[in-house]
Amino acid sequence: MAKIVIDIERKWLGVGGELHPDAEELLIKKGAKPVNHWGINLFPWHEPENRIEYTALINIRPRQGNPMLEIFDTGIKEGKKNYRKPNYGTR
Repeated sequence: MAKIVIDIERKWLGVGGELHPDAEELLIKKGAKPVNHWGINLFPWHEPENRIEYTALINIRPRQGNPMLEIFDTGIKEGKKNYRKPNYGTR
């Protein structure tokens, strides 16, 4: 499984690390704002419809209308398909 953090404003991906904050650190170092970050898990060996899991501790944001681990906003879920400039890295 790969930990991925999506920056919905810049349309970047931070990939790698044991936890989502490890991947998020890559984006923050590039000047991204944590308020725009959402975490997902990628399971490349699963069937295409089951490869992405929209759960991460960094997704718990009651003030932004997301009180749980899972991303509920379908716009954010679907937006992940439109990212053009990933920032890859590991710790």
